[in-house]
Amino acid sequence: MSYEIKKAAVLGAGVMGATIAAHLTNAGIECVLLDIIPFELTDADKAQGLTEKSPAWRNRFAANGLAGVLKSKPAGFFTKKNASMIRTGNFEDNLGWLADADWVIEVVIENLKIKQELFTKVEKVVRPDCIVTTNTSGIPIRDISANFGAKLKEHFLGTHFFNPPRYMKLLEVIPGKETRPEVVTFITTFCEQVLGKGVVICKDVPNFIGNRIGSFDISNAIHLMLEKKLKIEELDAIIGKALGRPGSAIFGTLDLVGLDTGAHVTKNLYEAVPDDEMREMFVQSEFMNRMIERNWLGNKTKQGFYKKEKDAKGKTVKWVIDYSTMEYAPAGKPRFASVSDARKKADDGAAATLKIMFNGSDVAAELTREYLCNNFIYAANRVPEICDTIVGIDNAMKWGYNHQLGPFETWDAVGVRDAVEVMKKLKKKLPKKIEEMLKKGCESFYQKKEDGLYFYDFEKRDYLKLEANPRIILLPDLKAQKKVVRKNASATLVDIGDGVACLEFHTKMNAVDDGMVEMLLESCDIVEKDFVGMVVGNHGTNFSAGANIFKVLLGVQKGDWDILEKLIGAFQSANMRMKYLSKPVVSAPAGMALGGGCEMAMHTAKCQPCGETYIGLVEVGVGVIPAGGGCKELMVRMTEGLPEGVVDAGLNLQQLYAKAFENIATAKVATSAVEGMELGYIRKTENISLARDQQLWDAKQVVLGLSKFYKKPRPVLIPVMGENFRGMAEAILYNMRQGNYASDYDVHVARKVAYILSGGDCAEGTLVTEEEILALEREAFLSLCGEKRTQDRIMFMLNTGKPLRN
Repeated sequence: MSYEIKKAAVLGAGVMGATIAAHLTNAGIECVLLDIIPFELTDADKAQGLTEKSPAWRNRFAANGLAGVLKSKPAGFFTKKNASMIRTGNFEDNLGWLADADWVIEVVIENLKIKQELFTKVEKVVRPDCIVTTNTSGIPIRDISANFGAKLKEHFLGTHFFNPPRYMKLLEVIPGKETRPEVVTFITTFCEQVLGKGVVICKDVPNFIGNRIGSFDISNAIHLMLEKKLKIEELDAIIGKALGRPGSAIFGTLDLVGLDTGAHVTKNLYEAVPDDEMREMFVQSEFMNRMIERNWLGNKTKQGFYKKEKDAKGKTVKWVIDYSTMEYAPAGKPRFASVSDARKKADDGAAATLKIMFNGSDVAAELTREYLCNNFIYAANRVPEICDTIVGIDNAMKWGYNHQLGPFETWDAVGVRDAVEVMKKLKKKLPKKIEEMLKKGCESFYQKKEDGLYFYDFEKRDYLKLEANPRIILLPDLKAQKKVVRKNASATLVDIGDGVACLEFHTKMNAVDDGMVEMLLESCDIVEKDFVGMVVGNHGTNFSAGANIFKVLLGVQKGDWDILEKLIGAFQSANMRMKYLSKPVVSAPAGMALGGGCEMAMHTAKCQPCGETYIGLVEVGVGVIPAGGGCKELMVRMTEGLPEGVVDAGLNLQQLYAKAFENIATAKVATSAVEGMELGYIRKTENISLARDQQLWDAKQVVLGLSKFYKKPRPVLIPVMGENFRGMAEAILYNMRQGNYASDYDVHVARKVAYILSGGDCAEGTLVTEEEILALEREAFLSLCGEKRTQDRIMFMLNTGKPLRN
């Protein structure tokens, strides 16, 4: 039987249900969102004329859920327009809608009886081939499905999303005993390729994988803090980025999740795992119980382990709780030698910093060793109880808790045998399976061989090859296989197979510098001769954060105007070369694609953006204008597709150019690829990759498709408004200045933008070439670089990371 998901239904419109529905629409899936009807009419309802038959009253909970996700931060939707794809209703009147659903996801309260009663109704409505899942975070799948008919059991499983669903990669899939294998395979593939998830197959055990290991990780850290009498902020300073953890560390994460939510998880876990050797670790600390009693639950109540208050001068100060007195005090900035040493090696990756922390000699290193050893032992003891392999546990912690490395990868990083020696010194009970592994001469959990990556399997007592996903292109692996075509310090051209090359950036933040521009030009020459096309993309957190403004400032301070003009000209030429190459070039932006990064993404034949692409022309923030062709290309985007002759017929271009002016002059940044389309940075005809790890593969397929019929594009002529547009811009700028939305210098920079977008000194309706606009960009950029206020802005940005209004 083949499966397809075009329509979905989410049952339960709380925060989790509504945000799951939102993310389904991000993937283009129409959705029904249902919840219970209110318990009774309120006086306010009656005053509005509502009755118990009014749809507005009966659908209130679902409607409120949708309204909540529309206001949520971070945003659940790629664009608020996606809300139109969600139809709200209630369980009493609208369960019949489920007859059209291909996938039904239950997300109601964690109460077994309520779930079973709801599924009794659902089973009568859904099609026999409909896939039905539960988002339970801990109730056994076998208990929920105990009363199901045979057909529903075959199509039922757990799909545990992590919050918030749009941003968290982990999706735990928990098959039931009767679930068809093809259903598990389909939902796994669908969630990976369409929803962009990292799927881990879990066993039907308490809290599955992520929350089982994650709860222990956090509880372990807190117990060690209390035992060693460290402060809250001291523990967070240690178990943070230096250990490959997110910046929120332990207590920032708990504040984000909510102390009550965390307590609920650990309490349920304690009751559900009577045979767990570390069960007592899940007993909540007394000071945390007192915090919950006082409603100090974290960010949602404005105070938890941390809170922010303004001091007498109006400056925001971060406060932290002292768990011994239950009083708040200004948070300190703890300093530990091992943490400082690790930070110096941050560019070398998490494995390097972990090793430094593990081998240090101060109190931070001492805590690190015991904390990690406890985690290692606990994770090893959970195989095969919660998962058959170490890979599932590692992936769950990376994708669900934002750890850079999973427990077994971390163990490899510090050295398996070294960690075992520390365990012995700490008098820890070493798992027998680890002793057996070392006796066999297996010194690591993972091994890289010529034919791929292998992992140690405790059951087989040997290494097994990790099955590679053909849709995941790993540039480091290809480089190790000597697939490098050309490289310099800033970028590398890699052969990714089938006649396609990939240009990868690797400067800090992938900032544009002269080496990158040189490599871009050289790659175009090579691809034109030896390849069918090229992808421009990378595995970095950011596609490109823009130009290297430090180098720009150095050029200005030295008065190297000729060199600066040459650099800008070369960047423009590289982008134009890419645009007019005889072979197709496809950009694959993800993360930040700002300034020069945005300009590069806009100059390719096609763009294959990741859903999480934050794209925009932000140069005005440092007192300059987009000069790599960004102004020009946005003008092209706004006017392309206009029928020939409409400009001559008097078409008013005001609305089109007003949008371009607002984007550039206010440094508008899209918060998703869809918003990037709405702002004009990405064409609306492009496809979007929700799976970041499959994005390069997607982009490669686009190149291969284009290569079959691709022809070099023709140069374009851009209709402009001339002085008429500048007059309109002046009115906008006057209002912005009078309303104090812009400084005098903001207005000065914006006038330069307006002059470029107007086409210079020409009449309305004039058709200008791309080269004419590029010349205006260069002139404006260089003139602004010569002004002290621009130089001050660049220096301020370099020192603070924030824009300066002067």
